[in-house]
Amino acid sequence: MESTGDCDHAEVDPWRISRSWAALVEHRITTDSPARLVCLAIEMVGVLNRALPWRNPEDRLRARLRAIYTLSELAQKGKCVDEMVENGVIPALVKHLQAPLPSVEGDNCEKSHKHEVERASAWALTLLTAKPEHRQLIVDGGALFHLLNLLKRHKAGSSSQSLNGLIRCAARAISELVRGNSRAGILVRMGGGILLLVKLLDADDIYVRGAAAKVLRLLAWENKETGNQIVDCGALPSIVLILKSDNADIHIKAVALISVLLSSSSNLKKDVLAAGALQPIIRLLSSSCVFSQMEAARLVELFAAVDPDCSLAIVQRGAVRPLIEMLRSPELKARELSASALSTLAQNSDTQVGIAHEGGLLALLGLLDSESESLQCVAIRALHTLLDTEDNVSDFITIGGFPKLQRGEFTAQATKIHVEGTVKKLEQKIRGPVFKHLLLLMRASENNTIQGRVAVALAHLSHPTNQRMIFIDNIGLKLLLGLLTSSCPEEQVDGALALFKLANNAIVISPAYADSPPPAPRVYLSEQYVNNAMQSDVTFLVESRQFYAHRICLCASSDTFCAMLDGAYKEKDTTTIEIPNIRWETFELMIRFMYSGSVEITPDIAPELLRAADQYLIEGLKRLCESAVAQEISMETISTIYELSEDFHATSLRHSCVLFILEHFHEFRHRYSHLMQGTVSAIRDHFSASGSSPMMASSGMYLPQNQCAFYALFISSIGTFFVSGKKKNMKMVIMTTKPPKKKRPNFRAQSMERNP
Repeated sequence: MESTGDCDHAEVDPWRISRSWAALVEHRITTDSPARLVCLAIEMVGVLNRALPWRNPEDRLRARLRAIYTLSELAQKGKCVDEMVENGVIPALVKHLQAPLPSVEGDNCEKSHKHEVERASAWALTLLTAKPEHRQLIVDGGALFHLLNLLKRHKAGSSSQSLNGLIRCAARAISELVRGNSRAGILVRMGGGILLLVKLLDADDIYVRGAAAKVLRLLAWENKETGNQIVDCGALPSIVLILKSDNADIHIKAVALISVLLSSSSNLKKDVLAAGALQPIIRLLSSSCVFSQMEAARLVELFAAVDPDCSLAIVQRGAVRPLIEMLRSPELKARELSASALSTLAQNSDTQVGIAHEGGLLALLGLLDSESESLQCVAIRALHTLLDTEDNVSDFITIGGFPKLQRGEFTAQATKIHVEGTVKKLEQKIRGPVFKHLLLLMRASENNTIQGRVAVALAHLSHPTNQRMIFIDNIGLKLLLGLLTSSCPEEQVDGALALFKLANNAIVISPAYADSPPPAPRVYLSEQYVNNAMQSDVTFLVESRQFYAHRICLCASSDTFCAMLDGAYKEKDTTTIEIPNIRWETFELMIRFMYSGSVEITPDIAPELLRAADQYLIEGLKRLCESAVAQEISMETISTIYELSEDFHATSLRHSCVLFILEHFHEFRHRYSHLMQGTVSAIRDHFSASGSSPMMASSGMYLPQNQCAFYALFISSIGTFFVSGKKKNMKMVIMTTKPPKKKRPNFRAQSMERNP
């Protein structure tokens, strides 16, 4: 139950309950058995029900207050409550709500301490409302009628503490009785309670005003029509005055009442604004009471949804800064409500720059790290809206917004959808002036962190036609490579993912495949002639076993065999040739591919077959082997497979290794950090030389608009970063206007000799 400033049992006049009696009750509640406590409760109910023999009014008053105090303590501590109800405590207390006012002239005790019994009885009944069935018994016992009559005792201008205490306790009892009980609410309305409570909103005692506001809120919550009735009774000006109170226990009730009124009828929004509620509500955004802040944020969002002019007025009156401060609140619900309010305010394009200027982008980004799915969803929705303004796009990127979207762990489907939509919006916005501004920041900013963030964002979001200008003509690639050696682990991962994105583009339109000239048509002999002696004109000895083949097929498929069988080597005139370094199974698969153009390659034989295909210059088979080996890339095999790609000039396989390393860079840098030491300077020097090469300006025969030249340069060079220093300098491979030359055969593996 929220703090309300309402009365509690301590407000019963201390001199009427002596310390000795209070101590006795406390001792008995602590030490007595349940049965004895029941007897005590029955005894106290009896005191209330019978006529007291004492002639002294003060003694009668003291006895009743002791009985009510004892019953209140038992109820508050949850002792024998059901037994008290069964033995008639409710009718006894209800009866004392209507204690007669003093009528005997000169009865100074009754005059000085009137309202005490009624006040204590109302408080005791409030404590008995914990169970719904008990609440209903109190309502059925006619308590509401008497409680409303107690409210009528209020007099304008009265400063009586006892009377104000009575009003507060009566209002507190009514609020507990109507909570979740629609029938009780109807009885209050039928008894004229709405008008009575609205009048109490103007009471001199601030706590009376707060108690009345609380009851009205509960009544409006239980019945939507009550909200209109409250407004019709002229309550709004008084509620606005309560909003201005510096007492958090009081203004929380007023702001909560307005929130319920607006939720009951959207038509009341303009009435509330006309009553002057906007500025006090904005002021409550900076309240020390987090509940007041939350209700104020909820109301700001409701007002902002009325019309664009209202949103602009809210921003102009200073609501943005406290809302942004609320984003850092330790209370989860406060952060959600403030983010939602900012999202609604941002629907007006005139307010978006102002929210960003006050630090809204950075604060909302911080919420994406929250473990709360709902908070993440609200935050990304607000960010998505703020990025409608192009001026905010550059700010979002420079504060690291894009990597945050990449690294975020989002589980809710709605959040994922908003993240994807935000990324797409960024791609659409990075055009024209925004792109030029980002390019200028990347090139000229004095802040290295900002330069790196811009380079990362452009790697993912810029149009492919601009990437050569960004990463070769400018310093984009240098910045990404620099991130790999940053002292910040997150920046290292950001740089790797950006390079991974660019490398993926390189694979998609790699000149080694997409832009190379189509191979010449080839006619294959047939798979049935593999190791078939029919018309065979050459025999190989593989593992001391004969393997029959046909020179014409071998020469047509392999430059190495062509040189061997039709060149200036002794094998030209030999019918039997020994193959000393290839296993039978590998050799058979290689020949089978040459005869049929296809072969099934298993992972266990793929590395050995790749070596053979590279040795005999069978490019088609080599590509199949690279593809098969690439399927086996993992954290355990990456080092070995990368070395394999280097040893046998397997460009496609090396590309796959580079992509895997970049994609799993976070794991890789911890597990294989020794492979990356000492190589950054080499790759940086290599790209520096490449970027200034005149060849970059030339267009290749097979490179449309010279775009593939950039990708060829990128993908063929970035792999040197991971060579472990074995190849400090790598000769750049650039496609020129001439097709690449064929490799010269190397027969040292076969220990061949030229003919004399």
